Amino acid sequence: MPELPEVERARALIERAGLGREIVRVDDADTYVCRPHAPGDIADAITGRKLTRALRRGKAMWVETDGGEGPDLGLHLGMAGRIVIGEESGGDPIYGGSGGHPDEHLSGNPAWRRFTLEFADGGTLVLFDKRRLGRAVLNPNLDGVGPDAMEITPKAFRERVGRGDAPLKAKIMDQGVLAGVGNLLADETLWQARLPPLRPAGSLSPEELDHLRKALRKATRAAIANGGVHTGEVIPFRRRGEHCPRCDGEMVRAAVGGRTTWWCSVEQSWP
Repeated sequence: MPELPEVERARALIERAGLGREIVRVDDADTYVCRPHAPGDIADAITGRKLTRALRRGKAMWVETDGGEGPDLGLHLGMAGRIVIGEESGGDPIYGGSGGHPDEHLSGNPAWRRFTLEFADGGTLVLFDKRRLGRAVLNPNLDGVGPDAMEITPKAFRERVGRGDAPLKAKIMDQGVLAGVGNLLADETLWQARLPPLRPAGSLSPEELDHLRKALRKATRAAIANGGVHTGEVIPFRRRGEHCPRCDGEMVRAAVGGRTTWWCSVEQSWP
């Protein structure tokens, strides 16, 4: 599913191709995607306005209208959503999770166009989502969403992550602690940092926490640049019978925080 890097690519697309364009029509008829709004509520609120700023915290994304004078439009990608503007798109790297081509949206089922903005210049912004788990909502509530994983300071990272008995992977995936880290980014980050996913978060030293934060930022920047979390160095080796691409140790699997987790049995062993 889209994690911070995929959402950032979608946000950057809106920033690059969607800002400053006047909205003349809104298709908000999908009552599940646009809940709790009734059909026409979002249209009434933003028709005639312009998108002026694209923002993100973790996996949450929203767009200001009319320089903040209008309502914010929250756009959530769900598990397999993409933002499509013209011939460009950003979001789920393998559309629908089915192994299809990332540009499958160009010829996909029109019913998968869950929410659409039409601009005065004739262009559109579409939330395209085969699984119908994305959201479009006015003035999204970000209460309970922690600091962004790319923006958090070293001090705040140490204070928020480095406490408690929860497994380290579960801690960095807790969106109330740190926003934006999903399953693949967590495995890639911990592998890069050579830290065990099962190690209690509160057992890390300040130096180890600083190292982990740097590894997270490095892994996230690489995923943004390369097209998504699926491009991580260890991701192709998250399967039975594979070995660590760095030391050739056996890759092992377990559930951590309810999520399938892979790590190197040599460099990330615990205890």
